This record gives sequence, structure tokens and C-alpha cells, in this order.
Amino acid sequence: MAIKTISLIEILSEITDNRRAEGKRHPLPMLLIIAIMATMSGYLGYRAIADFIKANRDELLEVFKPKKDRLPSFQTVRRALIAVDFEEFATKFYEWASVKVNIDENEWFSMDDKAIRGTIEGNNYNNFTNIVSLFASQSKEVLYAGKVDDKSNEIPLIQTMLKDLGLKGKNITIDALYC
Repeated sequence: MAIKTISLIEILSEITDNRRAEGKRHPLPMLLIIAIMATMSGYLGYRAIADFIKANRDELLEVFKPKKDRLPSFQTVRRALIAVDFEEFATKFYEWASVKVNIDENEWFSMDDKAIRGTIEGNNYNNFTNIVSLFASQSKEVLYAGKVDDKSNEIPLIQTMLKDLGLKGKNITIDALYC
């Protein structure tokens, strides 16, 4: 039975666009692809993504052919990315990536979490966003990432990740906290 492959642009087109109708000059899939390319190129953050757009203007115009040759501004990128539901994006990206990644029989995996800088609201230093990721050691790929809003609810996310990926019987290194 052949597995249906779907392009990244097709899968990103399924993500809900939460922007106001007036704020949709640039298609969301194009903005997400640009953000992914910028991040993969080491441009981290909204301003850095805008720098990536400026540095690669000609190539982006050639590939995306936007109306009136206008690429998104820093403000447009920021507003669009803030409006994207992280869980929906992560699920769709995993759906696409899962058919692209081959897991070796003897693969080792590492699972860890990182607090994301700049996500603390107010004076509550225990209220931050955490990203939990599963990393394939041999292929050096992040296979899955999930977001939790505080350290107290990572275990259910990790259980879901392991179940969704079907990693029963695989070698996984993980913090003792999750045992």
C-alpha cells in the first residue's frame, strides 16, 4: 500500500488563518514557509525573519510571485505568526514530516523540554511556555514538538507524543522527572 505524500504548502494550507479579513494580503502558507526557511537559516525571531526576507528578496519574489511584488513586512509576519495556533501548526507539520522521516530499528531518541525565553507574563516567573521535543539521535531530526504553558503538565504531553509516534519498545532517554 502506497503512502500518500502531501506537499508542505498543501498541509500548511489546512491551518486556520485567524487574521482579520482585512489583514490577509499575504497567504498564510507563504508566511509560514518563509518563517520556516528563515528559522532553518538561523534567523530567529520576528525581526530576524524580516531581515531574512530583505536578504532573500529576489529569490522569494521569484518563488512566491506575490501580488505587486510585495513581500510581507516585519509587522505582517509578527501579526500572522502570533495568530497561528501552535498546536494546530505542530500537528500539521508532524503530519507532513512523519512520511518524510524513516525511523531506523536501532534508533535512539532523546526527549527534553526547554523554557522559551520571553514568554513570562507579568511577575509570575513560574508561568512560562515550555517546548517539549523528541529528537532522533542518528538522523539528528526533531520528530515531534509540543507546547505546555507551565512545568506542571508535561507528563500528559509526553505520554501523548510517545503514543502518537508509536515508539513502543524503542530506546528513549528522558529526564527522571517524567518517570
